[in-house]
Order: sequence, then C-alpha cells, then structure tokens
Amino acid sequence: MTRRIIATTLLLWVAAVLPASATDAKILHAISRLSFGATPGEIERVESIGVEKYIQEQLNPAAIPPSASLNTKLSQLSSLNLSTSQLGVVYGATRKVPPSERSQLELNIRKVAEERTQAKLLQAIESPRQLEEVMTDFWYNHFNVSANKGISRVWVGNYEQTTIRPRVLGKFRDLLGATARHPAMLYYLDNWQNTTPNSNPKAKNKGGLNENYARELMELHTLGVKGGYTQQDVTNMAKIFTGWGYRPANTKQGEPFTFFFNEKRHDNTLKTLLGKKISASGEQEVEQALDMLATSPATAKFVSYKIAQRFVSDNPPEALVNRMKTRWLQTDGDIKAVMTTMFNSREFWAPSAQRSKFKTPLEYVVSAVRATGLNVEDTKFLNGQIAGLGMPLYGCVTPDGYKNTREAWLNENSTIQRINFATRLASGRGIAKNPQPINLVNLDRTITPYLSVRTQAKIATTLPSLQSALMLGSPDFMYR
Repeated sequence: MTRRIIATTLLLWVAAVLPASATDAKILHAISRLSFGATPGEIERVESIGVEKYIQEQLNPAAIPPSASLNTKLSQLSSLNLSTSQLGVVYGATRKVPPSERSQLELNIRKVAEERTQAKLLQAIESPRQLEEVMTDFWYNHFNVSANKGISRVWVGNYEQTTIRPRVLGKFRDLLGATARHPAMLYYLDNWQNTTPNSNPKAKNKGGLNENYARELMELHTLGVKGGYTQQDVTNMAKIFTGWGYRPANTKQGEPFTFFFNEKRHDNTLKTLLGKKISASGEQEVEQALDMLATSPATAKFVSYKIAQRFVSDNPPEALVNRMKTRWLQTDGDIKAVMTTMFNSREFWAPSAQRSKFKTPLEYVVSAVRATGLNVEDTKFLNGQIAGLGMPLYGCVTPDGYKNTREAWLNENSTIQRINFATRLASGRGIAKNPQPINLVNLDRTITPYLSVRTQAKIATTLPSLQSALMLGSPDFMYR
C-alpha cells in the first residue's frame, strides 16, 4: 500500500497547480502564515470572527486562554522547571563524576534533551497562541545556539523557554540583551572565555580576547554582513564584552552558571565602536553597545528582511522591507508594531505571496499533525522525522540557523521522506500508545481548501483508505 501511495502522490506532484478554493483566500493565507497550520474547525472559526480579529488576537497572545490539556502535558516534563544552575548539576559540570555514575549521568542528560523537544513540539502543535509559537521558533533560529556543543546540550531548552519565548513580540532590544546574558549563548559563542590578556597572571590559561560572539552579534544578530562595520569594530566589540560571562562551577558567591560580569577580566580602556566613543564604564559598556546596535538603521533593515522572508516570500519586496525598517526606527524596535506594518501591507496579501513558501521540515511535520487533530502522547517519532528531513531540533551547528527558503528544503529525497511520513501519520501510528483513527471528514475540511482542483479530483478517485495519506503528502500541502 505504501508504494501505491507514493506512486499516486508523486503523480500529484507532477500535476500540481495553484489551489482554487471557495474559502476566502485571505483566511487561508492568514492561518498559513500566522500559525503552524490549520486544525479541524480553525478555518470556520476564523471565518466567523474575521481575518482582522484573528490577526489582532494572535498579536496579543497573553489574551488568548491557554490550553489546559497542553499545560497538563508540559507539567509532566520536570526538567523544564530547572534553572541553568540546576541543569549544570545535571550535566555533571559542578564536580568530577566517577565512572560508576557516568551511565546515570548520560541518562539524565538524555532526559533533558527528550523533554526539551517534547515541549517544543507539543507547544507548536497544541498551543492556541500560534503566532507566539512561530515567533519563538523564528527568534531561536535568529539567535541560534546548537545543542551539539558541550554543556549547551542541557541549556538550549531553558534558553528558548525563559529567554526567547517571553520576548518574541516585545522590543528587540530586550530580546538582544537577554540572549547576550544567557549561559547557552555565552558558552556556544565562547564569550565566557573572552577576557583581557593576562587578567589573572597565576592562571594556567592566561586568557585573551575572543571575537566569536562579537562577530556573530553584528553579522547575524543585528547589523548584517553588509551593515557597515569593520574588523576593528569586531575587535573593539570583543573588548567591550570582556568579563561578560557566567559564574564558574566552583563559585563561592551566587549560583554557578548564572550570568556574571567579572570586572577583573574586563578591558577597561577607551574604545571606539561604529565611529562612537565608548568610555571605560565596565558592564555599562555592553549596554551602550547593545543600544547602538538595536537602534541602528542597518539592524532595522536586516532583521525586517528576515521577518518578511519568513512571512511574505523568499525574496521579500524591498519597498515592504523599507516600510518595516521605518516602523522599527519609529518605535525603537517594537516587534509587534513592525509585524503589524507587514500584516497590513499589500505585499503580504498579494496573490503572488500566497502559497509561495515551502514548509521547512518542522513546519511540515507540525502542520500535518495539526491537520489530523490527533492527540499527541509521544513526540519521539515526530522528532525523528524532522531530524531525518535534515532539521534536527536545536541541532543547527552553525550560528546562522536553518534556512527557510524553498531552495534549502525542496529536493527529491526529502519529497519521498515526506510522503513516507504522511503515510505513517495517516495510519494513526507513531504519536500515541495505540493507533488513532483519523477522522477523514475533519481532515478533508481542514486540508481540501488548500488543494488545487486537480489534486482534489485525483484524490476523490482513490480508495478512502488512501485519501488521508494523499492529502497529507500532496504537493499543495507542502506549501504555506
């Protein structure tokens, strides 16, 4: 049966055309872009309240009642409540671990890793605050930290939940400052090692300037590679960030692995950054530097482009990006205001923008599960599928994060893998202890509005037992 589904679905890929639906295209477009995909009944709900109200609702997530069932599931993930200090203990970083305890230690670390992916997927699938989920993923990718580096393995979930998530629709400056302080970022881009040379003459490792974070801060987080900074600016930024780190494992003051500015490791000299003097003022030097970056026109344009690329098209119109940039500068980087400008633009609603974004592996898998309406009890299968499609959660090794363009994800091999996943999911297997039957009527109501007339006609001629897999694996459903 699987081969038959693959063969039939591939024929749909050959014949696919733009969808034609009786449902208001604006409703379908809004749901596709502001969420991880429609759930059974979501299209009808947005029809009843109107697109404008739906957008305002999603832009103000605190006013949306949380999901009680989701909260119950999250409450069972005990490691979500651990601080960075407690997670450091889990990792074994506060003491020498004897060989007899290493197996248990690895199990504890693995539990933290499993629970962080469980939480991310459950929230993406079940939270009614969908724009918050989309933006949490967007900003994590923007301020990427890889779980493949040392102690970051246990910190990335805390980084996303406590540092990224609460600030996704607030001021960019707040988000920038919070990510700069979190131990996961400090460790991943080595700023915890960044110190003025010979700050501790008695230490075996004399230390020295480390430019990794300073460079990525300007190139990837704020100004962009064409943002007008020089190598000297990178060096001076690194000097500004000397001593900016976290308390060591053997600290006698405060909790280990919490943010700490060590004045003894700081380069306390006059510096010039982007043409402006930064006087020697210790920790406040960083605050001045981050203020400069967050309010820079280059940052406003670079980050606005990335937001527009996620929500509008792979190559967003420059006129739209410029209007978003202007709004950014008017509001001191108010993310919600910038996104409101985008959602109110003709470019966002243009027919050419609709159904133009190819789903990333995460977006595809989550949207498929949401469309089925199935109760998710276990996310291991889903996590494995996303990783198999080339996008392991928290696993992007390079600091630039995963791409979100069609070119990055559309290829023959991944197409077959997506169809195989659709077939497995359509059987109701993989996400619960017992297979759950899919309600074909609900699935049809949820997905069919997004399918072309030709795809609908082809699916209608197949056996009912194949139709769920064909809808989930259709080319039309791979786009948002």
